[in-house]
Amino acid sequence: MTTRLRRPSIWRGLLVTAGLLAFQGYLGWSAIGGNFGTESQKLMKADIVDLKVQSAALQAEIDAYRHKVDLFDPKKLDPDILTERARALLSMAQVGDLVIMVDPQTGKPLSGSIMSSTENQSMPKIEAGID
Repeated sequence: MTTRLRRPSIWRGLLVTAGLLAFQGYLGWSAIGGNFGTESQKLMKADIVDLKVQSAALQAEIDAYRHKVDLFDPKKLDPDILTERARALLSMAQVGDLVIMVDPQTGKPLSGSIMSSTENQSMPKIEAGID
């Protein structure tokens, strides 16, 4: 009985070699320019820095709101400050308060005998509002 041995085809070897080279090329590209490559890592690090800055700004805003909320604590609430703010927001006065109507643009009194005292700097300029 005779057997005939077949030689392996040269095209099969070239096809395997070309496939492996293509796979190596893909891995090389992925290491440099892929989603998690070196270029993407630089972008991610820049994003991390930006997000840390945003986080710090938001944390400062949260702390400011927490401080404002803490001011409503009855144990820490100063009645004088509370009445001052309430009267300023509601534009109300008590008996015995001196009320001076001022022009919001200039800060000078609208009428009355006090106008001359503000012009000669005997009284400081009245700012618009408490805040």
